[in-house]
Parts: sequence; structure tokens; C-alpha cells
Amino acid sequence: MPSRKTNETRMLRELLETAEDLGAYGVVSKASLSKVKALCVQPPVYTPERVVAIRTTIARMSQAVFASFLNVSVSTVQKWESPAADKHPSGAAAKLLQLVEARGVEALIA
Repeated sequence: MPSRKTNETRMLRELLETAEDLGAYGVVSKASLSKVKALCVQPPVYTPERVVAIRTTIARMSQAVFASFLNVSVSTVQKWESPAADKHPSGAAAKLLQLVEARGVEALIA
């Protein structure tokens, strides 16, 4: 039996393929297709150094403010930023980091 993660990946891949096909026929706008792509593409793995860089250079926030912004605990942000903790953002938090990294914090505020 396929794992939940495998099923989710397959469904996202099929959703993206369907949206691209509809876009080719003009049924889905380029803007909508872009949004679907952003939702379907898996976020990258965030290393501690990358999380620190996003927080300090892009978001320019303290750990406490950044944690609140991402709706996680300060302890979670500290673990993401600590190489010894071996914890990485996943799920919604990774997606939010991906958006902040690509478009800045304004993308989440607007």
C-alpha cells in the first residue's frame, strides 16, 4: 500500500499536469497556472544556515517575531537554526519560508 506522502506527491503532480493542460487550451489563465504551480511544487529542504539567512536578511526579524509570523514557537525556530538539532521546516512552515524567500515578507502580509 502506497504511503500517504507518495499519494500526496502523485496527486499534486496530477493536479499540476491537469492545470498545465487546461492552460494550454486557454481554460486556465497564466496567473492561475502560476498559483497552482506554486502550490504544487514541493518546497526545498531548509538548512539551518538558510533559515537564519531568510530570517535575518530577508525578513529582518528576531526569532520571536519570525516565529509568531510563521505561527510556530520560538523553540521551533531555534531548532531549525541549530545544526545540532537536526530539525528542518516542513509542511506549511516550509511553504511559507519558500514564499518569504522568493517574494519577501510582503507576500504574506498583502
